[in-house]
Amino acid sequence: MIIKNEIPLLEYDDTSSEVISADHEWTAGQLPEKCLFAFLGDVVHDYANQHGAEVVETIVTVSRDIKVYVLDSYGEKICLVQSPTGSASSTQVMDILVTCGCKKVIAVGSCGVLKEIQENAFLVPTKALRAEGTSYHYLPASRYIELDEEPISIIEETFRQGGLPFETCTTWTTDGFFRETKDMVEYRLQEGCSVVEMECSALAACCRKRGAQFGQFLFTADSLANVHEYDERDFGKDSHEKALLLGLEIVKNFT
Repeated sequence: MIIKNEIPLLEYDDTSSEVISADHEWTAGQLPEKCLFAFLGDVVHDYANQHGAEVVETIVTVSRDIKVYVLDSYGEKICLVQSPTGSASSTQVMDILVTCGCKKVIAVGSCGVLKEIQENAFLVPTKALRAEGTSYHYLPASRYIELDEEPISIIEETFRQGGLPFETCTTWTTDGFFRETKDMVEYRLQEGCSVVEMECSALAACCRKRGAQFGQFLFTADSLANVHEYDERDFGKDSHEKALLLGLEIVKNFT
């Protein structure tokens, strides 16, 4: 039965099946259970090519093609994907991967800071504020989504083992990069959000709906801490390669 609402985004159907299955064009067979889902640009493709990863499938879209790599990492097969940006496009890819076999997923990408946090610091979100549209198609409406406890613990322990400092956080996931207004930044800070990004809550909702475990870690990039003087900094570029290697280590520790 459809949960109906005057606002379409708050309506939800959890009973009937989808018209289009996420694997309707898939030809590659079952994917490995573990997946590193990255927002890291060319370092993903460079690493995959340097380490003999196999392109098992290409997800074709009108704007770009998404290569799905399978990589031998620490003696086991994992799926490695460089995702498009944004909740809708990244979740479409995630839905395909989970439907086709990925059930233990770690995502990694950058975030903007809402308060004074140095660039290239690592953060582990424990919950995400659902200020995007995609997650509402996967789970009933709620203000937040709590991330899965086991992946959080694995991420934290991997950082501790490596002697790397990190903080846990609540993240604000939004579709509106250019609508992060001065008053909204202050409001999000007051309710406990310390960073902002564009995918976490949607990816978490998709994985929960499809029965996969999901965790994410972030590195800090640009700064909205001074709402009167936006600071791009260097968009966290110095963390890309390090974050990829950390992600692979975390995925290895995912039991």
